[in-house]
Amino acid sequence: MRIFVWLFRAFIFFALFAFALNNSQEATVRWFFGHEWRAPMVIIVLLAFGCGAALGVLAMVPAWWKHRRVAQRGGDIAPAVSDAPTPTEVQTPSGVRDGL
Repeated sequence: MRIFVWLFRAFIFFALFAFALNNSQEATVRWFFGHEWRAPMVIIVLLAFGCGAALGVLAMVPAWWKHRRVAQRGGDIAPAVSDAPTPTEVQTPSGVRDGL
């Protein structure tokens, strides 16, 4: 099984490497007010991915802090179990019998 994991990782690496080689031409990013930035397309894609990953991590920080605080207190994060009756506690309407 471990060999399959390493083969999968190698495949991903070579696929991304081929993507980088195929997209080495220069691209232009046009900003506001006439500013533009020229760089290889692979650098632009890498920066866009990195910025998206960083924003995702930053968006998760408050939730991580909350979970950390609750874990340090020894509490439970999950909401309390509802007071809904269990299937054995459910009563049938009057006049209705099972099996008849």
